[in-house]
Amino acid sequence: MSKDLTNKLNDLLTDLSAEEILKYTFKEFNSKIAFASSLGLEDQIITHMIAQNCPEMAVFTLDTGRLFPETYDLIDKTNARYKMKMKIFFPEATAVEEMVNTEGINLFFNSIENRKRCCGIRKTEPLKRALQGLDAWVTGLRNSQSVTRLNMQIAEWDDVNQLIKINPLIRWSEEDVKNYIKQNSIPYNILHDNGFPSIGCQPCTRAVSSGEDLRAGRWWWELPEQKECGLHKAK
Repeated sequence: MSKDLTNKLNDLLTDLSAEEILKYTFKEFNSKIAFASSLGLEDQIITHMIAQNCPEMAVFTLDTGRLFPETYDLIDKTNARYKMKMKIFFPEATAVEEMVNTEGINLFFNSIENRKRCCGIRKTEPLKRALQGLDAWVTGLRNSQSVTRLNMQIAEWDDVNQLIKINPLIRWSEEDVKNYIKQNSIPYNILHDNGFPSIGCQPCTRAVSSGEDLRAGRWWWELPEQKECGLHKAK
């Protein structure tokens, strides 16, 4: 895989719908591509599209051990709705134990370094294992989600994991997302109806007020340009 192929894919996919992007990339990569679902609204849409257009594509998620109960409920609802079994990757127990016993159970509130360490152990390392052997992965990223994602394209070269990242919904608006969810009766996390537009680990996610940024409730004690967990690096 290379950055040259990423540029070629952007040229080929730029005028395609999200469904067409998924079908094309699955045909291109076959068993070497998988969808990493964070179980957000966008991810539920992509799961729905995969089930309809390329059900053979692997779908996985990361269980950090600190998720909301409602998120676990959604995993069961999604598996039942689409007659699938989403693969779940967990952090290494020994790494979590060492971190917590050294820095404390809620270390992420103490410094950005601690928060990034926690994200690294609970998210980044399991993702690396999930991506082993793949040439590409699909995400639910959108340009309007945060300042760190404004310049992302349909196809991105992932320097960290050395493979191609495909973002079928990158140009969708929040209204596009909500309309598609409603029109297709797609199961979603009920926390979205209670002021949680972006949902991650329970201790690091809060509800947002009217007018706040979509990701204002994620790591709210940090500056906007710092709000990535390491799974998606901006250019």
